Amino acid sequence: MAALVAFLTMAAGGAVGTGLAPAGADSYVPIAGAGSSWSANALNQWIADVYSAGMRVDYAATGSSDGRSQFLNGTVDFAASDIPFQSHPTDGSAPELPKGGSYAYIPVTAGGTAFMYNLVINGQRVTNLRLSGQNVAKIFTGAITTWNDPAVAADNPRLVLPNVPIVPVVRSDGSGSTAQFTLWMIAQYPDVWNAFCQASGRASSGGCGATSFYPTVTGMIAQSGDLGVAGYVSQNYANGAIGYVNYSYALGAKFPVIKVINAAGYYTEPTPDNVAVSLLKAQVDTSDVNDPSLYLTQQLGGVYTDNDPRTYVLSSYSYMILPTTVQGQFTTAKGKTLAAFAYYAMCQGQSESASLGYSPMPYNLVQDTFSQITKIPGAVVENVNIQSCHNPTFSTTSPNLLADTAPQPQACDKQGGDQCANGTAGDTNPTTLTGGSVGSGSGGGTNPAGGGGGTSSSGSGSGSSGTSSAGSGAPARSTAPGRAGAPAAVGAAGGGVARPGTAPRGGAATTGAKAGGAAVGTAATGGATGAAGAASTACDPSSGGCSGPTGDASASDSGSGAFTQAALAGTTLIPAKRGWTSTQTLMVFVALMTAAVVVAPALTYRYVVRRWP
Repeated sequence: MAALVAFLTMAAGGAVGTGLAPAGADSYVPIAGAGSSWSANALNQWIADVYSAGMRVDYAATGSSDGRSQFLNGTVDFAASDIPFQSHPTDGSAPELPKGGSYAYIPVTAGGTAFMYNLVINGQRVTNLRLSGQNVAKIFTGAITTWNDPAVAADNPRLVLPNVPIVPVVRSDGSGSTAQFTLWMIAQYPDVWNAFCQASGRASSGGCGATSFYPTVTGMIAQSGDLGVAGYVSQNYANGAIGYVNYSYALGAKFPVIKVINAAGYYTEPTPDNVAVSLLKAQVDTSDVNDPSLYLTQQLGGVYTDNDPRTYVLSSYSYMILPTTVQGQFTTAKGKTLAAFAYYAMCQGQSESASLGYSPMPYNLVQDTFSQITKIPGAVVENVNIQSCHNPTFSTTSPNLLADTAPQPQACDKQGGDQCANGTAGDTNPTTLTGGSVGSGSGGGTNPAGGGGGTSSSGSGSGSSGTSSAGSGAPARSTAPGRAGAPAAVGAAGGGVARPGTAPRGGAATTGAKAGGAAVGTAATGGATGAAGAASTACDPSSGGCSGPTGDASASDSGSGAFTQAALAGTTLIPAKRGWTSTQTLMVFVALMTAAVVVAPALTYRYVVRRWP
């Protein structure tokens, strides 16, 4: 932290000034803010960063609506909100009418509203689900209710999805991310949203426009804040749940997110790179610096329809709302603290954004926010050398270097008959696929025409189909004689021998697995489902039942006889945690107590009789 403070302090020669000084060298009055939970992970990191410089910033992630309300009531010194003040709400809520000239917006975080989900099949987690925008809208409006719905299956051609109810998890509080989500649905799928809004009864209370308060109907779960939504979805009992949160929460929870299709026909997730690309199409209002209601606000229609393959459609900015007059509990002394914190957030703080799951602000917006900070009463205006902010988007040749260098999506992420195996967000472990050619996901292989068959030892494979990365399992062998293109299972799951149709406890077989796992030439678990014309077996992972294989390809384990059943194709890699449960503990305790009550008196009696006859 000493290096951080040194950076933040006015350097010799005046290279950087941020208003912060080492603890003891200057004093800061504590300040308090409230609002967006979508931005909270970034804000809380920056608050922790500046603490050792003698600055105390308290922040309550109570939701964007509450943050704006508290700002208007003068009970906080600043607010954070994913949307501006709603002076003309379209959902029947009361107008928010701040005094003219009393506030200013600065975009402080950029990121993606992600759809974190929990889908477990036979004790293993799915990590690579994909959805069209229409299917996302239908799930959150009750039009699609099970994971094996044909429309969802069409987005996931390499998975056999279970007949598990979908449980949409929405926000119970006034949420800017709810507003952004419903705004997107209204713009892109108005018929889907309007039908749901009418059925929910919301229309009778004032309108079916974008809303911060999600209409909750039977079958949905409502939770407060991104943390509440992520917390519910990540529970063991929440199989089938899906909720919308900032991408950073899925990273923290180590859970996957949905890849959503974009206008270019690619399924993407809101990585910092993809968000940077997406927001190149956002229209940020710079028409009138003296109109606080509009200046630096965003219009996202261009993001929704951007045909760059890297775009993530629900990318957006979130804002700090800064006071520009002394009001409520806010004073000029607090203004000094707030300005120093805002300088830090927009300069050095942005260098941490990507590691937290956000996308750093581009050069032009950082410049614009510095001019906004000077409007805070009590602000110590700093001559910040913006090039010293260490922001990864900055370049002398590009408006956003991060967007310029963002990688293109993989071929298997394009809409069609293929699908990537690799996971997303907080769970990048690959998922076992079924049928077709193996997608070029993480460590994925291909199935070229030609006779299959291969062997491997310790996770490294050979043969004409499939590849693998290093593994630690025992050697395994699988053959697939007969048809051209028949795949071979290569590699063994860590801690056990991978045989066709089995998934040892050490880990299930997968395409191009990571160290300690197995790799197979196809995505079927150690199996024999492969290129066109090869055998295919339909399995329902929810029931464990499989129909017999069709076609004439086969696979056998050395000495174990013919392989006649694919091993629960469509299941995933991450074994559910197994161990001593609380129920088992209670049963043993009861048994011991029962034994003590029954046996102890008899033993005591015998002891007494023998000792004193």
